[in-house]
Amino acid sequence: MQLITKYFSLTDRQKEQFEALDALYRDWNSKINVISRKDIDNLYEHHVLHSLAIAELIHFKPGTNVMDLGTGGGFPGIPLAIMFPEVKFHLVDSIGKKIHVCEEVSKAIDLQNVTTQWCRAEEVKQQFHFVVSRAVMPLPDLVKIIRKRISREQKNALPNGLICLKGGELEQEARPFGKSAQITSLNEYFEEAFFETKKLVYIPL
Repeated sequence: MQLITKYFSLTDRQKEQFEALDALYRDWNSKINVISRKDIDNLYEHHVLHSLAIAELIHFKPGTNVMDLGTGGGFPGIPLAIMFPEVKFHLVDSIGKKIHVCEEVSKAIDLQNVTTQWCRAEEVKQQFHFVVSRAVMPLPDLVKIIRKRISREQKNALPNGLICLKGGELEQEARPFGKSAQITSLNEYFEEAFFETKKLVYIPL
């Protein structure tokens, strides 16, 4: 938890919500494997802070609509929803039990700005200012699926598009987008060794 306050200033309510995640995810992980068993001790570094790298790129304006595609157990959507209570987050996953965990965690910490949908990405019909995701598929495939879901209405200083957390070599994947793809190494934001190979990709759409 100190990891989060090291990089972000939080209200008391946000601190309580972030603090509650540890026990909640441990409990759910014992029933449904949402985070790999050996990784649960690294919840704040590998999942919560990793998700919040998006908050270093953009401070979403109130009223922004964001879809978290392939959310799994709620990353990056739930940490971002805590960080931006005035922003609406729609968490989507094709695995029903993972969506169930998202719903229960959101309810337990009283997140009013989260909705969920158990479906494949292609079935989502709403429009969003941004789609966020953690490494669910290669960038060109992801963009093909979500392009029509990106709203024309601009709300933020950063133009609408895709914000993706990925690792490894991304030059090949990003090539079809030319100069418009912006790739940032997370070690520019966070000093922990875990982030050395992690990247954030932003593609305006």
